[in-house]
Amino acid sequence: MKLAILSRNSSLYSTRRLVEAARERHHSVRVLDPLRCYMRISARGFDMHYKGKPIADYNAVIPRIGASVTRYGSAVLRQFELMGTYTPNPSVAIARARDKLQCHQLLAAQGIDLPATVFGDNPDDTADLLSMLGAPPHVIKLNEGSQGSGVMLTEKLSASRSVIETLRGLYANFLVQEFIEEAAGADLRCFVVGGRVVAAMRRQAPAGDFRSNLHRGGSGTAALATAAQQAVAVRAAQVLGLGVAGVDLIQSQRGPLVLEVNASPGLEGIEQSTGVDIAGHIIDHVAGQAQPLRQGRRRKLG
Repeated sequence: MKLAILSRNSSLYSTRRLVEAARERHHSVRVLDPLRCYMRISARGFDMHYKGKPIADYNAVIPRIGASVTRYGSAVLRQFELMGTYTPNPSVAIARARDKLQCHQLLAAQGIDLPATVFGDNPDDTADLLSMLGAPPHVIKLNEGSQGSGVMLTEKLSASRSVIETLRGLYANFLVQEFIEEAAGADLRCFVVGGRVVAAMRRQAPAGDFRSNLHRGGSGTAALATAAQQAVAVRAAQVLGLGVAGVDLIQSQRGPLVLEVNASPGLEGIEQSTGVDIAGHIIDHVAGQAQPLRQGRRRKLG
């Protein structure tokens, strides 16, 4: 298999592990900075160059696109798709996952439970918007935040209004959610590859914080996801169209709730906590799916 990995930094742990796993399996692999890929688009075909030379005939591409370059990185990934290259996470699926509002709407429409969420634009509607959610505490999230950034907890109604007014003054897009107190600052990261959970990690927020993200000082330990948790995680990834995803769940009195679906989940924390060769699982899945596309047939986007 001729494999490309879209990543801005080849020395990052996740990128390095994918390269190592691919080479251990005797695949040809190259890391491409998506911002150095440029495209020609015409009715007669699709072409792409990288640092002055044409790139083509890749069987598969694994996107490791950071949130800051989502738009351009997705365009590059889409160009690969139009050139007949398989990807486990299509550009349209990444866009769905990165937009928290769209992600929540799509999951809820399929009956996948999540914390109750409200969203509004006009300042005149703030009081009624919060009444639709219920009494605080409230969790306020930037729509395109990541790794726990842009997530705030407000314990009083006046604080919720103040934060909302500030964010609107900055023209920021945000969501407001119910706070699940019984989760006690813990969540479960389920790593989904090819329609199954290959590893799970329990993350615990540090003292004085409610965010369990490892980048925010949270701790991670290996966990065994229940059948119900695995089913929710797999279904959430499938609804968004992701073959590789990190699905974050919290346990509530009404069962597991989806907090977030990550289209470029990091490997370092969960591989080190669980000892599972997740990079290997990803490469094996991609290799198995990419084989039928070796003749360069164009994929249908959707």
